[in-house]
Amino acid sequence: MPVPILKQGETLIASVVAALTDDDLVHLRDELAHRIGKVRARNVVIDVTALDVLDSFATRTLRGIAYTAKLRGAETVIVGIQPEVAFAMVQLGLTLEGVATALDLEEGLALLAAKRKEQR
Repeated sequence: MPVPILKQGETLIASVVAALTDDDLVHLRDELAHRIGKVRARNVVIDVTALDVLDSFATRTLRGIAYTAKLRGAETVIVGIQPEVAFAMVQLGLTLEGVATALDLEEGLALLAAKRKEQR
C-alpha cells in the first residue's frame, strides 16, 4: 500500500495509515529521497501513529530514510510512536539513534521549526 506524501510549505508529510510490507518501506524511502529534491523540501515528517509494530527492518529503513533525507538537505522527525511500540522496540534493542522523534504531528512540526530557527 503506497504511503500518501503531502507537501506543506517546505515540509513533506508521509502518513503511514496501515502496516507496510518491506517493499512498501523501500518504495517510501525511494519516493521521499526523490521528492525532497523535486520540491526542494527542507523537512520530512513520517507519521507512524497507525502502526502497532515496528520490526527491525522497518526501524532500520526509517533510520535510513532520515539519514538519506539529511544528505539531501532535509531534517526528519518521526512522530506518533505508540507506547506499546516504544516498549517493544526497547525490549528488542531497536533504536532510532540520531533521528528526531516527537509525540505527534503538531510537536514534530514545532520541533522542525525550532531547528530551522537555530540554523539561521
